[in-house]
Amino acid sequence: MRKFIIWFGVSALLILPVIAFIFYSRLFSPLAPERSVQLQIVPGTALNRIAADLEEKGVVRSALAIRLLARWNKLGDRIQAGCYRFNDSAAPEEILDRLVQGDVEKVSLTIPEGFTLQQIIDRIDERGFGQREKLLALAADVNFIHSLQIDAKSLEGYLFPETYLFAPGIDEKAILTMMVRQLQNNLTPDLRKRAKLSGMTLHQWVTLASIIEKETGIVEEMPIISSVFHNRLKRHIPLQTDPTVIYGIKNFDGNLTRKHLRTPSPYNTYLNRGLPPGPIASPGLAALKAAVNPAETKYLYFVATGDGGHKFSRTLKEHNAAVREYLAQRRQKRKKSKN
Repeated sequence: MRKFIIWFGVSALLILPVIAFIFYSRLFSPLAPERSVQLQIVPGTALNRIAADLEEKGVVRSALAIRLLARWNKLGDRIQAGCYRFNDSAAPEEILDRLVQGDVEKVSLTIPEGFTLQQIIDRIDERGFGQREKLLALAADVNFIHSLQIDAKSLEGYLFPETYLFAPGIDEKAILTMMVRQLQNNLTPDLRKRAKLSGMTLHQWVTLASIIEKETGIVEEMPIISSVFHNRLKRHIPLQTDPTVIYGIKNFDGNLTRKHLRTPSPYNTYLNRGLPPGPIASPGLAALKAAVNPAETKYLYFVATGDGGHKFSRTLKEHNAAVREYLAQRRQKRKKSKN
């Protein structure tokens, strides 16, 4: 009997590690999903449900592993809601860590420089990241705008053009807040100091930058364009910039006429001196920098050259000659296209 007990005890000592190894392998060893797995965790989902879903989708070998780890480390109530994607082999500890860290699947949204508020809202709506009506209401909600430290009646110009990564399901307020914060983060202390030295408020700064953005897509030209506007503002000469007039035309059809230039509007800078009431689009960083760092020139005029650039002039005589040259080039191109 004594020998049997000794034999049994020795056998148990030998077998237990094997059992423990098998148990560990069954529960805690890494597992690679057969295919890419998406898991949506809604707020308030119980730990047992989350663990069961992970096992059912082939992300972990056993739901028990997630439950044991979460309860042992007291992490059951720290799992964050969101949409998760699992592609590679991972141990239950790694899976749980992702859930606690909120390492959710990100979506991207690109806002190009020079987009108007309406264009930005349309893009957000089209991509399914927010509802147009809610976005429009928030963009004109003065209380919401002021809560973002913006002294304006609209978010026109304050939604920074950038490629954004964020978790699906965030609300409209969070999206707009993120874009405004990105603008504020790019307005460095040095740029703010330059704006102050130029005598411009933030609203005036963004307004001027938005006009520069709409006038040229050539970054190297932006400081020169800026110098023209600064020179005109100092001399109280109307800015006479087409993009502002176009912004003030409802349902603009793409054809700017002399009648448009003579039609009164707060944004008609042919009739009104100074800056328009607010931005006409969202300027990029290059335009924002150019607005407070104009080139040192005596230029008062510029006209398109037809190749994307502009010809700059100091006097009206020089400018009229440049306009005639531009019109002659256009006529020549039209003749060639007809032939």
